[in-house]
Amino acid sequence: MARFNFSVILILSFSLYLFLYPSTVSAELKRNYYADICPDVESIVRKTVEKKFKETFVTVPATLRLFFHDCFVEGCDASVIVQSTGSNKAEKDHPDNLSLAGDGFDTVIRAKQAIDEVSSCKNKVSCADILAMATRDVVALSGGPSYAVELGRLDGLSSTESSVDGKLPQPTFNLRQLNSMFAANGLDQSDMIALSAAHTVGFAHCAKFSDRIYNYSRKNPVDPTINNTYVPELKQLCPQDVDPRIAINMDPNTPNTFDNVYFKNLQQHKGLFTSDQVLYTDTRSRPTVNAWASDSDSFNKAFIAAMTKMGRVGVKSGNNGNIRHDCSVLN
Repeated sequence: MARFNFSVILILSFSLYLFLYPSTVSAELKRNYYADICPDVESIVRKTVEKKFKETFVTVPATLRLFFHDCFVEGCDASVIVQSTGSNKAEKDHPDNLSLAGDGFDTVIRAKQAIDEVSSCKNKVSCADILAMATRDVVALSGGPSYAVELGRLDGLSSTESSVDGKLPQPTFNLRQLNSMFAANGLDQSDMIALSAAHTVGFAHCAKFSDRIYNYSRKNPVDPTINNTYVPELKQLCPQDVDPRIAINMDPNTPNTFDNVYFKNLQQHKGLFTSDQVLYTDTRSRPTVNAWASDSDSFNKAFIAAMTKMGRVGVKSGNNGNIRHDCSVLN
């Protein structure tokens, strides 16, 4: 009887865990998942990404951000790629997703088309897996680490604008808010700092940080945590009356290279968002910033580990997903 009761307790405890933390529970993923289904899929995706990369570097940050925004909302299920219809506003039309560059979506759609041109592969590779592979490839193409990506995700069955509410970190977040949001997805502070370094490539719209250089507070119009020499540069690029949709490089030094210069910028108080600079100004996260600023290999390993963990968030399997015929349209 005691053994039976203990088993019941374990089952109830696990069920409660699933209820409280659904986004951290995922289906089993594995490397080379498509070896017997579509053996050349990774090569097909890589060639598509390489071609797109040669057309525009924006492919890199656009695809990387798309993967992040996808996984943090409904899990890594490509629901962010779905287009809105007359009866439903999809994730991509939420205000937090409107700044996602079209090149990320285009990369996945092109790769899907290339895969489906192989008759034995048609409609056998999920859009969610294509996005995961493409993300790995853009990181490597821009100078970052290459890694084996886990596969086996299905595509989500829904995509709603309202599902995005409160799921994505904001540029004004402090360390506590960042840690809380990442923890909700099974990611710890080290993962959060590593993933934040994705800001080593890409751009940000002036409206996302202009308050830091013009309207920080009544006493201090400029955020005191910004490097004094960086402020004039930012004001020149983003005048107070400029179109808020104008975008500038997030990394002022090596904007087209995925590297650990992101952390060196933070040491110099040149983090563009509050959520970037706080990683250095807060003493709880500063040691990690300092460590990775001086050791690119350690950062690369941490980034791979964090990307792998994030890629497991909310993965769909069985009746909870399918393989879309068109990445932008629910089956």
